Amino acid sequence: MNIAQIETNLQELITSFNKESFIYDLLRAYGLPKSSVTRLQRGALNLSKVEGEISWKKRLFFIEEQTEDLHLTISEKVKEITRDERFVIVTDYKTLLAVDTKTKETLDIPLKDLPKYYDFFLPWAGMEKAQYVGENPADVKAAERMAQLFDRIKADNPDDSAEFLHGLNVFLSRLLFCFFAEDTHIFEEGQFTNAIASHTQPDGSDLSEYLDKLFEVLNTPENKRKNLPEYLNAFPYVNGGLFRDKLYSPKFTRRSRELLLYSGEQNWAAINPDIFGSMFQASVSIDQRGSLGQHYTSVPNIMKVIEPLFLNELYEELEKAGNDQSKLNALLARIHNIKIFDPACGSGNFLIIAYKELRILEMKIFKAGEMMALSGIHLSQFYGIEIDDFAGEIAKLALWLAEHQMNVEFFKEFGRTNPTLPLTEAGKIVIGNACRLDWEEVCPNNEEDEIYVLGNPPYLGSRNQEENHKKDIEHVLGHIKGYKKLDYIACWFYLSSKYLFRKNIKSAFVTTNSISQGEQVLLLWPYILNTVEIFFAHQSFKWRNSAKSNAGVTVSIVGLGNKNNSKKLIINNTFEKKALKINPYLVEGETIYIDQRNTPLSNMPEMKYGNEPREGGNLLLTPQEKEKIVSYPNSANLIKKVTGANEYINNIERYCLWGDELLKSSIPFVKKRLEQVRAYRQTSKRKATQKYSEKPHLFTSITYKKEPSIIVPIVSSENRNYIPMGFLDANTVILNSAQAIYNPEPYIFGVINSRMH
Repeated sequence: MNIAQIETNLQELITSFNKESFIYDLLRAYGLPKSSVTRLQRGALNLSKVEGEISWKKRLFFIEEQTEDLHLTISEKVKEITRDERFVIVTDYKTLLAVDTKTKETLDIPLKDLPKYYDFFLPWAGMEKAQYVGENPADVKAAERMAQLFDRIKADNPDDSAEFLHGLNVFLSRLLFCFFAEDTHIFEEGQFTNAIASHTQPDGSDLSEYLDKLFEVLNTPENKRKNLPEYLNAFPYVNGGLFRDKLYSPKFTRRSRELLLYSGEQNWAAINPDIFGSMFQASVSIDQRGSLGQHYTSVPNIMKVIEPLFLNELYEELEKAGNDQSKLNALLARIHNIKIFDPACGSGNFLIIAYKELRILEMKIFKAGEMMALSGIHLSQFYGIEIDDFAGEIAKLALWLAEHQMNVEFFKEFGRTNPTLPLTEAGKIVIGNACRLDWEEVCPNNEEDEIYVLGNPPYLGSRNQEENHKKDIEHVLGHIKGYKKLDYIACWFYLSSKYLFRKNIKSAFVTTNSISQGEQVLLLWPYILNTVEIFFAHQSFKWRNSAKSNAGVTVSIVGLGNKNNSKKLIINNTFEKKALKINPYLVEGETIYIDQRNTPLSNMPEMKYGNEPREGGNLLLTPQEKEKIVSYPNSANLIKKVTGANEYINNIERYCLWGDELLKSSIPFVKKRLEQVRAYRQTSKRKATQKYSEKPHLFTSITYKKEPSIIVPIVSSENRNYIPMGFLDANTVILNSAQAIYNPEPYIFGVINSRMH
């Protein structure tokens, strides 16, 4: 039973609603065996003896309620169920309430809206709803406070040089460590912020000097310190390299000092160390971020990668082990030999969350076996490659903070843990280009190792790649015909397939979904799936994070492993299903590649790109500019109406200068515009555009026909059910932000604007 069929079934259920058979029709809508539902309807499977109630073991508890408070009724029934009924449903046939007893989700809707909430009961159809951890509010608040502080410091220090920004980022990471340290008993409670409040001027004038001295103290062992005031000497020796380099703190004002102290009021003990990534994003410039192709992540998104990659399997093994000591020891030995490798680790988010989740699992194993041992999971099991030196250092520090947090949790549970200071090695992070380094050298594969490669590498479509990215792609994928059309992330998929082939290794990357769509599939995937297979796939969804500018991008997650006969997993938003095979389009089925065609399979007409002006806006006219021209005699033939995606969707009236007659025109406005077009094109970096400076009256790409057309915007909104399309007359020129179908039969509009299409 697929989702489309379930939706249809529910719509029919509501359309032909029957109170007497409602609950049975609902069960049949999800494909539950008809014979079993019939037996339930006849009473054979109903374990409840109360009239109006249905109890089907592990499936359903249902009661129709006409007089009492529905919410009170369902609260009581959820407490009373004894047969592991998955769903509890109460209805008066106007309102429907339901509780999923496994996930604790609830539903409270008008009954007529049931088809809109089809996903709630998907487990009946064998599609389990995936569950992910929610955002930690402390992370979001901490990221925002650090971003406010950065903005204020930046305003007080108007220096945009790369050197200053790098120093500022290091400075912010030092602050974050100190905030964290005073809230987690590494320092005395409040020691850092109290010292600033007590020993610096309110106007901020001496704060920079104070912080420079303090950071020097934190990098000096106690036995090498001389003639320090007690309030500085009281700080411990930290080591670890964070305070090693001599970098001067930025200048402060009264306001920025206040914001620093305000940031210190946050409970930094509650943050996840992955805040480093969000903080880093908030503090580097957009240009820097884009050039590195970085995308920042948050805990719920990372869980979408590590759960199906390895964590779910480990928890299944724990559940099977029960209290069996030998099985628990075997599971411990297994996780102590796991290596986690992120070959585009950025500030370490994936490594951090994987580390914490393995520590949590280890503690559960200790509890199950009533063991008295210290943690055997070490930061040396975590590997990364990062091209940016500062981000790599942040990753090491963040891993150490994660270790401290988990040691604190370990102490709470078992009353013992390892010492905190001084800091030691925090992960094996190699600074370099993952497309050029030998992954085997970075993360060696020993026979007993179990390695999981994961991360969120830079996406970068072919039009967004810099010269260095193009050279990387040529280096890795140059043997593939058409490799220049591939996204940059294709390098990571190809390299991981070679790294894991015939080894005890699996990989999973968050990726732009374009590598599983269109022409990239045929270019890339034959070279990957000839040796390995897709063992899980999370189909397209919005990837968001807790950073200051919460930019979302549509992605998918693809897991690769060596070929075997086990069931594969497909996840789509709130449900998951088992599959025999997953093809490179991330759907269940055999691997069949759809090749490129130059002509349609059917007798549908050709759709053409609109006309590209490439003239700096000088051939385009507002209605007011148009009126200036048509006031001249015989000028109407110089102008056509023009529209593109934005103009059509938002009903913006626009015109353009058009045709060879423009060269003969003596209208000053027209002559000036053509000269501006010529100058614009002469300064272009594209040689093809430069050539068109000799023809300033023409668009650089012309597909226009003097025929009626259908306009199809290239960009609309994914939130629309229908793309705004429409019929245009023969005298309207369509811009290249849209596409055109010329002289169409009216039925064509119905086909291309249908939701199915």
